[in-house]
Amino acid sequence: MLVIKAPTAGFCMGVSLAVNKLDKALERTKGKNLYTLGPIIHNPRVVREYEAKGAQCLEDHRLAAAGSTVVIRAHGLPRALEEDLRRHGLNVVDATCPKVKAAQMGIKKAQAAGLGKLLLFGEKDHPEVRGLLSYAGDDALVFSNLDDLRALPLRPDQPCFAAAQTTQDKNAFADVLDYLKHFLHRPPSVLNTICDATMDRQNDVLELTRKTRSMVIVGGLNSGNTRRLADISRQLGIFTVHCESSTDLPLRRLKDLQPVGLTAGASTPDAHIRAVEKILLEG
Repeated sequence: MLVIKAPTAGFCMGVSLAVNKLDKALERTKGKNLYTLGPIIHNPRVVREYEAKGAQCLEDHRLAAAGSTVVIRAHGLPRALEEDLRRHGLNVVDATCPKVKAAQMGIKKAQAAGLGKLLLFGEKDHPEVRGLLSYAGDDALVFSNLDDLRALPLRPDQPCFAAAQTTQDKNAFADVLDYLKHFLHRPPSVLNTICDATMDRQNDVLELTRKTRSMVIVGGLNSGNTRRLADISRQLGIFTVHCESSTDLPLRRLKDLQPVGLTAGASTPDAHIRAVEKILLEG
């Protein structure tokens, strides 16, 4: 098949740093009493690979014995949970993405400055969003689209500041800000929290849709940033496959829709991308 690969496919800086910190923790501990608190990144294949090396994934840090090493996931943790983790007698390795950490601190600073209610554009149940909310006041509001925003109990005279989950769609956030500018008596202060790597990958998908008839996006089905790449492609009318491995490819359908665009989410290792690319090129 004719395949056009996006230049930014795969690991972003934050994911690379998190995985490197976990690798170093594995070297130090030899895989003994080593845990990640939640999946280190949103890629089930990567999590299984690390579990095979000895890094077990826990959802409750209280299950880890004192003295164990616990790696904080790239998505970060709620403020109170991170503080409790450090009180529990554990060796803590903070692998929170620097962009996520900056968003947490930005929200904390805006809250302390009295900028008003946080309006957070993101997925309510996403671990990153839960962490971001923990740095805001109790009255913070979360929404995942414009319809959700319009349904919120928000007064036009309410002082607000706006932020987004770091992996959100920048164009969708721009629409949100435009709505708020007209709805609120005073436009909200805006925190620039969407990661450049996220925007670069989204721009690459937009560029690929101009050159291709189908799109393959490799990455965890539980990865928000990967799903958004697939959403952008589908919204533009491109036949889109979101897969975790080469075994999930509808090769016959893709063969009829060449050229095929190929990209991947920010939590997808290069080896996974190369395996899919190989199958496509041979198909």
